[in-house]
Amino acid sequence: MKRRHFLELALLTRAGAIVDSVASAGPAAAAPRVAFTFDDFNVFDVPTLSGAARNKAILDGLHAHRLKAAVFPIGRNVEPTERMRLLESWSHAGHIIGNHTYSHQRYSKIPFDEFTADVLRCDAALRRLPRFSKLLRFPVLDEGATAAQRDRMRAFLAEQGYRNAHVTIDASDWYVDGRLRARLERDSDADLSPYRQFYLDHIWERAQFYDGLSREVLGRSVDHTVLLHHNVLNALFLADLIQMFQRKGWATIDARDAYEDRVFRATPDALPAGQSLVWSLAKATGRFDRVLRYPGEDGMYEAPKMDALGL
Repeated sequence: MKRRHFLELALLTRAGAIVDSVASAGPAAAAPRVAFTFDDFNVFDVPTLSGAARNKAILDGLHAHRLKAAVFPIGRNVEPTERMRLLESWSHAGHIIGNHTYSHQRYSKIPFDEFTADVLRCDAALRRLPRFSKLLRFPVLDEGATAAQRDRMRAFLAEQGYRNAHVTIDASDWYVDGRLRARLERDSDADLSPYRQFYLDHIWERAQFYDGLSREVLGRSVDHTVLLHHNVLNALFLADLIQMFQRKGWATIDARDAYEDRVFRATPDALPAGQSLVWSLAKATGRFDRVLRYPGEDGMYEAPKMDALGL
């Protein structure tokens, strides 16, 4: 293994004094790369868009840019036959299907046995899909509140052949989506362009933050995975988001390629465990508390901004 890669992997697991060696090692000027991942698969109709039309719009946006994403359904959301057919369309199109648990409960809030049973129940519901992969996306990115919780879950995933489907760019598209849908409920003909602009600005701001943090902690830009949701917002504006990244000089890549980055083998020694992987790696160093808020992303950060804009 090359020395630079060895040093970085050492940082990923213990995040100690080796940080300074890594900071000067990587291709810091390399253009960032980003893949798209979608959580929940909570499909329903809204006044201006059916759930099936939303699903098609998101898939069409990815297809137009020849991208393969990853989708992490909540198991109970795809029990109805018609919703499973919509999920199957992702598998047929070549996108990764991962596990987001069956009922979307926070790991740190329920017993270990209950959470792991929930993981396995979702696995049983999805494993027949050709593109199913043993990647677990923790609900609300909660990997445990204590070291004992975190490490017990890591051992369980290893035993089951699973990997943590980390995000590196966390965001609050779910909150923007909720505000947009509330506007549509009041006025189905509302001008949605301000929501589009707020969404693009929000994702771009968070992408810059997490990429900058990656460069400070690891000395390079990791292959990013951005957290999005299967929602109305992305049915309307996913193509615009992809184009924004490309216009700003980022390469858009397939999720499968992103997860080959060695950073996704990391097991940061940070508590609370979870959040963005980049957040956790920074937290483990003890050097970035001035810029690390908790939770990393939440609607409470975006609410004042949207209020001020009348959104």
